[in-house]
Amino acid sequence: MKNFQLLKGLHFNRGLIQDPARYFKDIGCASWLYLVGEEFAKMEGGMSYDQVRAAAPQSINVISDPPRVLNLDLAKQHVEALDLLPRPTLISCRTGPRASAVAYMYSGLKLGAEPDEVLAMAEKDQAPFIQFEEYKEWLRSSMRFLRTEANQPDSK
Repeated sequence: MKNFQLLKGLHFNRGLIQDPARYFKDIGCASWLYLVGEEFAKMEGGMSYDQVRAAAPQSINVISDPPRVLNLDLAKQHVEALDLLPRPTLISCRTGPRASAVAYMYSGLKLGAEPDEVLAMAEKDQAPFIQFEEYKEWLRSSMRFLRTEANQPDSK
């Protein structure tokens, strides 16, 4: 695929979110995929899922941080959640790397891009996840597996 771009209507954070309601309003989204567990609410600068629910008319919490390893099961949950949420959608983690990895992985899957194309654009866009090899490998393996799984005939 030439000229891969992040799907229109997907947004991710690039740092701590100080005021969830204001941030959500300013970014202009209709829904929120929140990737952080309640541990974050207890950290300095943290926020809770209750704050997300108060700010967003529709939200889903797929706990992917802290400190959980991104894996295929989480990738499936991210895709299922994003398939359900209306656009525009904010995806957030603590400071942005996991949220950006999810946004690029999902976009690549939906647009039929190759993982290397997605990673090249993420590098160009300076997506926060690009500095972490484990997140890049998660994107590659999740896209390959989920694409293969989607092309398998139903076993029903």
